[in-house]
Amino acid sequence: MYTPYYRPRRLRRTPRIREMVRETVLTRNDLILPLFVIAGKDVRNPISSMPGHYQLSVDHLVREAREVHRRGIPAVILFGIPEQKDPGGSDALSDDGIIARALRAVKDAVPELVVITDVCFCEYTDHGHCGPLSGHDVDNDATLSLLQQQVKVHARNGADMVAPSGMMDGMVGAIREALDQEGFTHIPIMSYAAKYASGFYGPFREAAESSPRFGDRSTYQMDPANSDEALREVALDVEEGADVVMVKPAMPYLDILYRVKVEFGLPTAAYQVSGEYAMLKAAAQRGWLDSDRVILESLTAIKRAGADLIITYFAKDVVDKLT
Repeated sequence: MYTPYYRPRRLRRTPRIREMVRETVLTRNDLILPLFVIAGKDVRNPISSMPGHYQLSVDHLVREAREVHRRGIPAVILFGIPEQKDPGGSDALSDDGIIARALRAVKDAVPELVVITDVCFCEYTDHGHCGPLSGHDVDNDATLSLLQQQVKVHARNGADMVAPSGMMDGMVGAIREALDQEGFTHIPIMSYAAKYASGFYGPFREAAESSPRFGDRSTYQMDPANSDEALREVALDVEEGADVVMVKPAMPYLDILYRVKVEFGLPTAAYQVSGEYAMLKAAAQRGWLDSDRVILESLTAIKRAGADLIITYFAKDVVDKLT
């Protein structure tokens, strides 16, 4: 009978030994929790496709922010749902808009919490696209000037970091220029640098009330079949001043995440999107999957592939299990 000389099972024999040789360690400092803020007072609307998540009015958002901070989650990213939408997304440009009010309230209540803002217009326009339209397509360069106005609102009202998500050509350079001109040179940009035109965003569009009224976003978000293009997109954003680059979605694009991290070595984020959350939640609720196990496994896979930061709707589910 053959006797193996090297036995990898030796280092798997006990939980403590496995922990000692573990290559990838997920911590609470890796987590960013998305939150949805809506106009009104005492509003806590359940999101049917994302069990456990809600559209929150500012008063409830502040309570949630306090709870998030108390439990050790270091950061949130805010998405705003205004009371009124219009073709240009004007609420996003106002210091009295939903995100501006939310920023002031959260930073006043929990100044230590890192508050990141989504910088885009799909939640604010009545047509659901990510900028003003020219015919049936987004006008890229007109959107850039609006993004500059939007990001100044966020910075003035307390954002710690801004995250442009619309995949407009030149968006990072335009935003960096606007921030620097206003004296906000200290505010970092986390760019949705490789954001794919994915089918995994469906629950988010319910949560943010941002479904396009016509067409889709394939003319500005990336083709899921492309990988080399992702590196070109990231390179452009790095050249324009991105401090953190992001791949979205996460699990279907772990190959992209790995390539981005290896190629650029910058702090790299991955967004475990609403569809990923909904699938795992639904399967766990039916008893088809062990919830705690698959959530941690999925997040560990994302970190193993290269993510330094993970935007995930599971942040509250896992934080008490992490160091």
